[in-house]
Order: sequence, then structure tokens, then C-alpha cells
Amino acid sequence: MSRDPFADPRPLIRRVYAYVAYRIGDGVDAEDVTSATFERALRYRESYDSRRGDPAAWLIGIARRCIADAALGGETPTDEVPELAGDGHEETALRRIELRTAVAQLDERDRELVALRFGADLSAKQIGELLDMKTNAVEVALHRALARLRAALEREDESRADASAFRAEVSR
Repeated sequence: MSRDPFADPRPLIRRVYAYVAYRIGDGVDAEDVTSATFERALRYRESYDSRRGDPAAWLIGIARRCIADAALGGETPTDEVPELAGDGHEETALRRIELRTAVAQLDERDRELVALRFGADLSAKQIGELLDMKTNAVEVALHRALARLRAALEREDESRADASAFRAEVSR
């Protein structure tokens, strides 16, 4: 091990939590999986090799296994849409719920790519190394996943517009 992967843990914790929250939803379950990730990482910190990648990518690999372990135990809902408390930002909360719903409509591979790119903030090269894919293949797959996500969001917008029109018609 050429350097300590936990030299600056705060940004690592944020990145791992963001990735886990993309995959299973935010809240207590994501906190538990993030904690399990760091517990394993600390236990196996001697296996970290900085020549093979940065600490964030190493931790995301561990987090992927922790998510899989939690799912096998039936502990982790992957398609659950969290309820958000009203904080005066209804439009933001609504868009967040719509995004979570649209992401849940993607297949497993697409959800994983979106979570790795935007939750863990990994580059296409890092994702490729983690998933054993070529960088170009990751970029193409991510492009297609985002196109499917946009289409799902457009369906959500249409659905919301239809519901608004229906409420307006009923209230007449």
C-alpha cells in the first residue's frame, strides 16, 4: 500500500453515500450500507493499492458488494420512492420524486451506470475499470441510459400535465 486511502475521509464518505443513495434511496438504509462499506474498507485497508485506482473507486467497488449483500438479505428496497417532507420547495421535491421514479424504471445495468456516474461521480474510465468495460463502451452505454432516463422523465411530465388538466376540469 503506497498511501492511506482514508487520508481525507469526508469527501469519500459523501461520494460513497451519494452512490448508495442513487442505488437504494437515501435515508437510514443508505447510511447503513455506507457504514458497512467503510467497515469492510477499514478491515481490508491493506489490500488497497493506489496504482490500481483512487480510493473512491476502491470504496465504490466495496459499496457495490455491500448493496448486493443487503439485497440478498432482503433489507434494501431498490425501487422505493422516499417521502420528502414539505420544506417550502415543493417543485424541487416533486422533481426529485419524479427523478427517483424515472431511475427506478431503468433496468439494473442502467441504474448502476447512472449511480456510478452521478452518485459516485466516477469518470467513464473509472467506471470501465470497475465494471471491466472499455471506456468507449461505458460512454455509449451511459449515453443510452440517459436517453432512456430522459424519456421516462418526459412520460412523468406528461402524466403530471394530464393530472393537472383533469383536476382543472373536475373543479369547474
